[in-house]
Amino acid sequence: MCTTDLGTLSPSPVWTHFATLCAIPRASKQEAVLRDHLLAWAGQLALSATVDAAGNLIIKKPASPGSEHVPGVVLQAHLDMVCQKNADMSHDFSRDPIKPVLRDGWLVAEETTLGADNGIGVALILAVLEDASLTHGPLEALLTVDEEAGMGGARGLPPGVLAGRMMLNLDTEAWGEFYLGCAGGLDVNVERAGRAEAVPPGHDGCQIVLRGLRGGHSGVNIHEERGNAIKLLVRVLHDLNRSMPFRLATLVGGTARNALPREARANLAVPAGSMPAFQRLLDEAQAMLLDELGDADPGLMLELAPCSLDAVLALDEQRIWLASLHAAPHGVRRMSRRVQGVVETSNNLGMVELKPSSGSCNFMVRSLLSSGSLALADEIVSLFTLSGTRAECAGFYPGWSPNPASPLLALCQSVYRRDFAAESRVQVIHAGLECGIIGAKYPGMDIVSFGPTIRGVHAPGESVEIASVERCWQLLKAILAEVH
Repeated sequence: MCTTDLGTLSPSPVWTHFATLCAIPRASKQEAVLRDHLLAWAGQLALSATVDAAGNLIIKKPASPGSEHVPGVVLQAHLDMVCQKNADMSHDFSRDPIKPVLRDGWLVAEETTLGADNGIGVALILAVLEDASLTHGPLEALLTVDEEAGMGGARGLPPGVLAGRMMLNLDTEAWGEFYLGCAGGLDVNVERAGRAEAVPPGHDGCQIVLRGLRGGHSGVNIHEERGNAIKLLVRVLHDLNRSMPFRLATLVGGTARNALPREARANLAVPAGSMPAFQRLLDEAQAMLLDELGDADPGLMLELAPCSLDAVLALDEQRIWLASLHAAPHGVRRMSRRVQGVVETSNNLGMVELKPSSGSCNFMVRSLLSSGSLALADEIVSLFTLSGTRAECAGFYPGWSPNPASPLLALCQSVYRRDFAAESRVQVIHAGLECGIIGAKYPGMDIVSFGPTIRGVHAPGESVEIASVERCWQLLKAILAEVH
């Protein structure tokens, strides 16, 4: 059933705020409407609120009566969301609201991302700010922008604006786990000017579409061997060209740097009358890829259809791009030897757009070690430099080094043990949290991250477990009450 009144769910204050976040578009770099709404909302509550030079919203709530002496706590989450939809979905993220449904104890966005990453974290913080019954010391809500597109908000956060020496980040996705470290990373942006040529005589246009992959988060899901639509389609094209030479007109895949590409498509000029032969080869390729991927990505499909073409890439440009993308790394480079079962270094070939006149692609590189991400990024730059293609590193951000002796962690674990009669787990995540960047700007800040159970982040079908949101609300209130 479609839910139009999320406020009927428990806890009502949290879900009411999340409903507002679903209603107001908030793509990365387009958070201003939401931020202005929350700025006005804070004013109605007589809370001090400011916007820094980077566009982050900072709201301050005084300590509850009798708790003025208690150390201050920063509550942190990001306003933006990853905007992904199925290709046949008409949703416009710049204007259309997210339309979640309730299903078996989960809130789900069926055809788009839900934005529970990190809307639930924001909603939890807003509920704390408006609840006059809670016990807590001075609170600062840091609601950042542009997290999903390069950590721009955290990177631009000025030093000296936060007074709290403890921070609860609410941007992780597994209930019962406290996160104490995360990967850092950077982007490699690749660009190359092209040369358009006319479609060769005696050739027809066709489009090959690779679709049906699960996608997912380029850090959290990178070790699961899910398919990358760009890499798989390039492989298919590379193999096809050996037996059925074609001319490439366009190649497009992926829509977000930090999401595993679910779909990719290529427009080709093929010899007239060769479509049946191409179809047979694609059928063979599909069977081979499905056999390799197994249950990691059982929905893969390769589709062939005629199309019209205006021009194709020059043949030498086609060779350079297909060879470079075929050789480019993707996936796990190294597992951590310090943290059992955690990926240390990886990269995601997240987007590509090749046209007759130009071409570009993006790699997002992650590592628990700065040296690891920088080394892998340099390898990618070196690969493209061999062909004279421009490749540059950008947007480096540090990881978050674990501190097992964290007093805040000990407090969180104690409260969790008392209130839920179970032991929590301490984790390090192979994803970019803002904690490392903020911690570098505020040395000595004690930081812990937790959140509800969220599945399928950065992909259509993203869902959040409703019961775990209520537990997060109980835990957050209890932790704030125990800070002394």
